[in-house]
Amino acid sequence: MGLAVVYTRAGTGLSAPLVKVEVHLANGLPAFHLVGMAETSVKEARDRVRCALINSGFDFPVRRITVNLAPADIPKHGGRYDLAIAIGILAASSLIPPNQVDDYEIIGELGLTGELKEVQNVIPAAIASSQAQRTLLIPADNSAEASLVNEAYCLPLTSLLQTYQFLIGQEAVNAVKTLQLHYQDTGAQWDDVVGQAQAKRALMIAAAGAHNLLFVGPQGTGKSLLASKLTSLLPPLNGTEALEVASVHSVKGLRIDAKNFAQRPFRAPHHTSSAVALTGGGSHPTPGEISLAHHGVLFLDELPEFGRKALDVLREPLETGDVNISRASGSATFPANFQLIAAMNPSPTGDIDDNRMSPDQVLRYLNRLSGPLLDRIDLQVEVPRLDDYPMHTVAVSPDNDSATTAKRQVARARAMQLKRQGCLNNAIKIDELITLCLLSEADKAFLQTAAKKLKLSMRVFHRTLKVARTIADLEQSAAVTRAHLAEALGYRALDKIIAQLSAS
Repeated sequence: MGLAVVYTRAGTGLSAPLVKVEVHLANGLPAFHLVGMAETSVKEARDRVRCALINSGFDFPVRRITVNLAPADIPKHGGRYDLAIAIGILAASSLIPPNQVDDYEIIGELGLTGELKEVQNVIPAAIASSQAQRTLLIPADNSAEASLVNEAYCLPLTSLLQTYQFLIGQEAVNAVKTLQLHYQDTGAQWDDVVGQAQAKRALMIAAAGAHNLLFVGPQGTGKSLLASKLTSLLPPLNGTEALEVASVHSVKGLRIDAKNFAQRPFRAPHHTSSAVALTGGGSHPTPGEISLAHHGVLFLDELPEFGRKALDVLREPLETGDVNISRASGSATFPANFQLIAAMNPSPTGDIDDNRMSPDQVLRYLNRLSGPLLDRIDLQVEVPRLDDYPMHTVAVSPDNDSATTAKRQVARARAMQLKRQGCLNNAIKIDELITLCLLSEADKAFLQTAAKKLKLSMRVFHRTLKVARTIADLEQSAAVTRAHLAEALGYRALDKIIAQLSAS
């Protein structure tokens, strides 16, 4: 009778719980039983492991084999357990010393020839194994992902036979080299956007305080082009943020660009995307677009064309910064601390002034956006048609580039916020907001009167105050003044359009 225990890691959201692969060989009729809440894709490991062992030159035990994946309350799926099961069988057959595998965690899918294939969710497993102070054995194709985790000690392997030879001391394997943060700074560029000074100003404010932004205007005025410029104003990801972003992409099974590891993500899903595509889900919960935009930008073009249900599922993540997905097979929580940038036409025909639709028809179109969602968008900016049609842009030298100057202002404002309250202005707690703004009594009365006249909700009231705080930070002002408040109150373009249509 032989018994062996091999450690591996499950892939459940951003967590990677420890799984013990217990292999027991007993006398009796030859059989291979796999238990421990293993789904079909895991149970198929019986055939993959058998062929991989035989084709690697090992004799498959003609005994009663029982493999238990413990704990049994964690759902297991995929082929990530193949290598651990195969090594467990070899250890239970006394081909590997039983205590030789105690310091390792093993992940990898086996091909029929014994080669190791790439698996998903390696970064969370690498983080968890480093915290457990064990060495992680991974497929060589996952080396690029594992190199992003500085604390982990990972060994890349190409086959079952190489893994066996390493564990019995016949072959040495070089550890994965950790990768330093890479960021290709192309500089802030918006020279190809002609005019639109107010939209560019709003873009600066959004970048400085991580505020949500909505561009409203006729077709062809540069709304999408402006939105694409936001990431060039933002600073690169720091080490912690970059690892969180890489973890989400690893769970989704997306390739990570190691050469631009610190670049903030920019996701732009099509307006036909469903609520599940945005938030994540599936039979085995996987991240959606809002999680893939974590620490970056989620751009929704043609905002009213998204389904009402798809848009309303954004409301909770915009407040909490994460999303919890629950399915029959289990639940998972994914981070979703993203910055929302949206663009829309004020009318289904593109322009509200083309007289092709009645005010009631336009209003029905705008009412596809719920009030609670609009309340969570701090800046609503009109992007109008230009009065003339310029044929070229003015060449600007790098030293005088307005976009470069804007990026410097944004960096100074963000540094000021982090030093003052330890977070960006969009994350200021309500009970600290008034204190941090340093408003005079006259300016408080002005803001309250304006909010009452504009019929602002309390959420919009507080968000407007946060925007004013950001405007003051861009000007390096310690206190928020009436001019800052007035500018912040002016960024409610869609509210004005709806009010005008309702009155007509």
